Amino acid sequence: MHWRRLAILVFSVVEIHCSKPKPLPETSAYVNPTVCASCHPAIAKTYKLTGMGRSFFRPRPESIIEDYQTRHTLYHRASDRYYTMIARDGRWFERRHQTGFDGGETNVVEAEIDYVIGSGDHARTYLRRTGEGKLVELPVTWYTEKGGYWAMSPGYSRPDHSDFRRAISYECMSCHNGYPSSVPAGSDTIFAAADIPEGIDCQRCHGPGSAHVKAATSQKATPESIRGAIVNPARLSRERQLDVCMLCHLQTTSLRLPDSIRRYNRLPFSYQPGEALEDYMVHLDFPGTDTFEIDHAAYRLSKSKCFERSQMTCTTCHDPHQVSRGPQAIEAICRNCHSSAHPSSVSIGGKSCLDCHMPKRRTEDVVHAVMTDHYIQRRKPASDLLAPREEIHPKNEGPVTVYRAAEVSSADAELYRGVAEAQQRTGTATLQSAIERYHPVQPEFYFELGRAFVKSGEVEKGIHWLDEALRIRGDFAPALKELGAALSDSGQLSRAAEALEKVTPPDADALTDLAGVYIQQGRLDLAEQALQRAIGVNPDLPAAHHLLGLERLRKGDQRGAESSFREAIRVQPDLSSAQNNLGNLLASTGDLRQAISHLEKATAGDPENVDAHYNLGQAYAASGALAKAQNELTIAVRLNPRFAKAHIDLGRLMAIQGQTGSAVENYRRAIEIDSRSGEAHYYLGDLLASQKKIGEAEQQFRLAIQADPDYYAAHLALGRILAGKGNLREAETHFEKASHSPDPELRRAVPRFRDQ
Repeated sequence: MHWRRLAILVFSVVEIHCSKPKPLPETSAYVNPTVCASCHPAIAKTYKLTGMGRSFFRPRPESIIEDYQTRHTLYHRASDRYYTMIARDGRWFERRHQTGFDGGETNVVEAEIDYVIGSGDHARTYLRRTGEGKLVELPVTWYTEKGGYWAMSPGYSRPDHSDFRRAISYECMSCHNGYPSSVPAGSDTIFAAADIPEGIDCQRCHGPGSAHVKAATSQKATPESIRGAIVNPARLSRERQLDVCMLCHLQTTSLRLPDSIRRYNRLPFSYQPGEALEDYMVHLDFPGTDTFEIDHAAYRLSKSKCFERSQMTCTTCHDPHQVSRGPQAIEAICRNCHSSAHPSSVSIGGKSCLDCHMPKRRTEDVVHAVMTDHYIQRRKPASDLLAPREEIHPKNEGPVTVYRAAEVSSADAELYRGVAEAQQRTGTATLQSAIERYHPVQPEFYFELGRAFVKSGEVEKGIHWLDEALRIRGDFAPALKELGAALSDSGQLSRAAEALEKVTPPDADALTDLAGVYIQQGRLDLAEQALQRAIGVNPDLPAAHHLLGLERLRKGDQRGAESSFREAIRVQPDLSSAQNNLGNLLASTGDLRQAISHLEKATAGDPENVDAHYNLGQAYAASGALAKAQNELTIAVRLNPRFAKAHIDLGRLMAIQGQTGSAVENYRRAIEIDSRSGEAHYYLGDLLASQKKIGEAEQQFRLAIQADPDYYAAHLALGRILAGKGNLREAETHFEKASHSPDPELRRAVPRFRDQ
């Protein structure tokens, strides 16, 4: 590139799309919230009783409201898993098991509850902390409606849920708890145990308090300087007051993701009260959707005429230092603007303003919770707002817009909208156009574009944009990992290994992907070393156990392979690939009953798994269930019409059952796919011979031998045809070849030609 063009490009990067903004002045740091309570004991006492004050904590006997003794079991039909909630020796656990093929318990997992998320006003969800430092959500939640009951955690009412493997990200923690004092670089899920606060504290709304504490304890400070060293949201503008609340209560939706993106030049937990929320994150919206969700309060409120035509904020009705006010107190606030009574034609019937204009409704994303609808409506919707609901799972489709777009630059609006579309797989054009126009300096934009291309099947384009991300930041781990996977899928194994080896520090996922590359390269010892390291970091990574099984299988260690496959399934019972490989391994040892059980789970877990359907068909055939076998092989060839071996085996099954026309059709289809398939030619020839089509049969046997000179059965069959035609010399040659078969039964079938 000419240097003048390069200079123009660099200038455009700096001027058109802002580079990293100036960091916020580090004039204050966060302090232990007990320091706040020492000077503000009355507020601290009442605040501790609020939902925010009780948002996150270690379980203690005095905090337990759940039933761990009587109604403490749950069967989740969709995933065929049983859960039991257990209290034992002052500790609390969630346990999962399934029923094995022999009727006994299998796939048992028990996890201790290390932390509780949620005050219990509506629900409580539970976390365990792994040795790696991740906080992992547990699959069963306590809901307080109807006196309290156990049900699946939000997002888990599906066959393929995350079970005990959903790691909590910094984005989740930033709203459910106070800020940790530090987070490891290069991760978004690792927490140091000593740095995990218990509950949202004063500083989430007032900002870091060390400067305030220093001023308050100084002999020289004035009241003005003490107040000036801390944020009082009441003194902020209406917009900035709202931003403090909207940081966590403005989720536009959880049913279409992403609903927001933290700006790529901002660190986690870096938002401070008083700054514009749009400087920290960009919110997305989805036109045409009208949902009611659990974290919708600010989003729904902003749609209300009362909000638009007044200066109301969240604290107009909510005192963050006190537990929720009753309906009567809120009604008094309503009457500040709505002093006139309803006309006599309207019967209130003892109801409060909230009952009709802000009714309680069942949320669509957390179907076991009922919340107040903050969309202040003139008339209450006519439908049953508390009726039971089925859980809705996120759908990524339709247009995306930037919410509060007027407060976001046009460049950022286009870039982040493009990221949202790329993550939703609804298109890459917006993001690519924005990158080429604005040349952003953060690698995340290029990474998202590259990942989107890879997922859409345009791997080479994906590799190009991932390389661009790494050109900006060579150690950008997400791009290195995605690039390694893309290169592996495209057969560029050396480059794939090189990319994955650069991930520093190597996490369990990167080590597992690297091991997969090593296995493809035949470097089995290196693969096992990488997998053992991955499992050492994260013992609950099913992909690592599964790959270890494949590596051991390649080494001929069937017992070790079986153990690894079983461990992968224990961690993730719906891992179709592991169920398939274990089933196939068991079938090879003759344990058909157990093999079929696992193969059936493989096809149920992934109905598109061609290999699982094929292997299940083979196992059914070996067990004598020919109709079932034919059905599975039919599915396999429907899913992959170019699966030659499946066509051959399907043809054999059909021939056995007298469906000769369909059998011939499948053999010929296999030959069309692979004209060098000796097996297809042989079985077609065998069927033609049984139909007395001797000439055609002879041709197929010759083609089988041409494809595989050591196809002994074809030599025997061809010899018999030639002998029948009187061509004894050539027949003897083929019989002689057949007599060298390693199969004693075939050798016995060879005529003793010279004795005749």
